[in-house]
Amino acid sequence: MAKTKITIKVLLEWIGILLIFSLMAGVSNYIGYHYPLIESLIGMLILCLISLAGLIIEQHVPYDIPSILYISILGLVLALPISPLSSTIIYYTTKVELVSLTTILLAYAGIAMGKDLKDFKKVGLKGVIVTFFVILGTYLASALIAQGVLTYSGMI
Repeated sequence: MAKTKITIKVLLEWIGILLIFSLMAGVSNYIGYHYPLIESLIGMLILCLISLAGLIIEQHVPYDIPSILYISILGLVLALPISPLSSTIIYYTTKVELVSLTTILLAYAGIAMGKDLKDFKKVGLKGVIVTFFVILGTYLASALIAQGVLTYSGMI
């Protein structure tokens, strides 16, 4: 996979997308979970800065490793107790609910899917059935694993 050259235009596009996503997530946290809007926005800004740094690192490392790995490692290192930023990062990012983020991502995926509906129709009924069972199987396996872990840990 060819690396995208990071130009000012590409960087501004990444920042714009992250800022729009942050604003939507901050408002979602405020409305849905009653977190203070400013704290949610600061938490999203922190997550966006970590994401942006991971995207930039991925473009400069010569190996073909997905940026999510760099983003995860960077976030983990910054949240470790040895990091001077740890308490601040943890405080503000706990003001961001995962469900509010996934709702926005799923809405975007739905819009993207609607845009490519003609291509999706080409898959046919067999593809839709296989997709349904893959999603169902993933959900059931996740539920079984969660049930096992929660039962084993004594939480339920």
